[in-house]
Amino acid sequence: MCGICGIYNFNNKPNINLVLDMMKTMKNRGPDDEGYFQDDQVALGFVRLSIIDLSNAGHQPMVSDDGRYIIVQNGEIYNYIELREELKSYGINFRSHTDTEVLLKSYIYWGEECLNRFNGMWAFVIYDTRTKSLFGARDRFGIKPLYYYIDKNCFIFASDINSIFKIKKESIDIDNQSIYDYLVFNRTDLSEDTFYTQIKKIPHSSLFHLSEKGFNIKRWYFLKERISYHNTESNTFLELLKDAVKLRLRSDVPVGVCLSGGLDSSSIVSILIKFFSKFDLNTFSAVYGKGEPGDESPYINLYKYALPNMFSTTPTAESLYNDADSFIYAMGEPVPSTSPYAQYKVMELAKDYVVVTLDGQGADEQLAGYDYFFGYLFKELICNFKLYRVFIELYYYLKNHKSLFGLYSSFYFMLPGFVQAKLRNNALGYVNKNLQGTYMKTNRVTDNLYKANSLQNALMNHFEYKLEHLLKWEDRNSMNFSLEARVPFLDYRLVEYNLSSYSNMIINKGSTKYILREAMRKILPEEIRTRNDKVGFETPQDKWFRTQKWQSRINDIISSSNLTPYIYKNIATKLYNDHLQGNRNIAKEIWKWINLDRWLESATCEKRK
Repeated sequence: MCGICGIYNFNNKPNINLVLDMMKTMKNRGPDDEGYFQDDQVALGFVRLSIIDLSNAGHQPMVSDDGRYIIVQNGEIYNYIELREELKSYGINFRSHTDTEVLLKSYIYWGEECLNRFNGMWAFVIYDTRTKSLFGARDRFGIKPLYYYIDKNCFIFASDINSIFKIKKESIDIDNQSIYDYLVFNRTDLSEDTFYTQIKKIPHSSLFHLSEKGFNIKRWYFLKERISYHNTESNTFLELLKDAVKLRLRSDVPVGVCLSGGLDSSSIVSILIKFFSKFDLNTFSAVYGKGEPGDESPYINLYKYALPNMFSTTPTAESLYNDADSFIYAMGEPVPSTSPYAQYKVMELAKDYVVVTLDGQGADEQLAGYDYFFGYLFKELICNFKLYRVFIELYYYLKNHKSLFGLYSSFYFMLPGFVQAKLRNNALGYVNKNLQGTYMKTNRVTDNLYKANSLQNALMNHFEYKLEHLLKWEDRNSMNFSLEARVPFLDYRLVEYNLSSYSNMIINKGSTKYILREAMRKILPEEIRTRNDKVGFETPQDKWFRTQKWQSRINDIISSSNLTPYIYKNIATKLYNDHLQGNRNIAKEIWKWINLDRWLESATCEKRK
């Protein structure tokens, strides 16, 4: 796990000092080692967090045996041992035990086809000194980031968006379409765009070529082409999940688990205990006290009998107040809730004990973990006239769930996209109509994410458009504290298997994640296996923003000139007063104002330097 960066100049020798500045900005991504390479065309930079083969043999930029290829890599190829043995059978020799060398020699031997052989998370760039060209790629689901800036003079890439902004800030503007999507739909990362108009990201599942002849991006992995309906069963699911966990235990440094108390992370912990005898496992959780919203301690404590090394942290209104600016900077771009802050505090806790963490990220998107997926299921069943199952699922939904959100969403998702956008705008009320008028018509949320006629298509759309923003926050949070976060549920074999399931293996009798629940019988505590509420890394943010300390700060933020182009301050003030009086809970909107204001302020201050 590392940070990578580089500059490719089209006309002259790149300035190595700019690469050194980018390396300095993302030093937290790799505190153990650093290196750079420069010739007349390119300058590459690298900072290392040592995970596999801690020796100097893992130093990057790594050079091929013949000196032709130079690689910088961020991530892990979990099946590197198997690939190395295969390559050795072809007569290829190795100088290290690193996955980076395996990646480089896989590319040299197989070319672009090597990507289909990798099981892992990665963003890498390879420089060909003979052709003076770059080749780079990201993993299937976008677990590891790769940003870029390009103009007529240069191409700049980096793992961290802040590092590019710092060296090109004079040429970079704020992207108001992204701000609109953020304020109205709570969404980010819906496309290759970022909150900066001139900084893009290499899309997940994509590769690129760059030379003096031009720049080209193309897709190398198509999830939809890997999916077809077939019968799936829990035993096969369990074997796939066990192997995914086993691969992600490959490490030369300590490994722990971020334990939320939910079904997904608890399943990983239970598998580690039962099948891998990890009774000395370190776990890390966020708790808030008995009865507090978001507190999962009753479920977390079910593991106390088996695990002596369980650690927890308690994020508070005061800690967020003190951490807000550093947290917002670490995220790089605005986040729509304080949930990532809870994860931020968990990673801060974990850094004192481990270097690698596992968690349950990605399970919700393939196993319909959010209540609104019921909306897609009901839509699918109604459109296919499966009325008997509609009644069955409706009965159990009403029995198992306190909220009617799943039912509401079934009607909401049937509406045309422009109607959905209009309803959201009117419901909020505070969004500046000039912003609405310009960006509602081209809205990427309604056009992409919510268009699905079946549960399976909805899940695939979430892999395409929604999952990456969650993965981005995890990457930022973990790397901010020099940790590597691994996500077993995003083993591509498991994803492809689950998304090929018929809907009754995903949602069954009012419960989501049916195949996981069946697989974890007699493995997972029943209190967790059968729970139907969804919490995750939630926080009691509604209470936080009613505290005296936050009131003054929030009122100042609402009045800030930074927000003038985006919100009506009189309406925002009224909404906040309603929140203070307990008449409504608009904590998510309040946080978006806070986050957007502080992010804009940070960007403005950086431009002034």
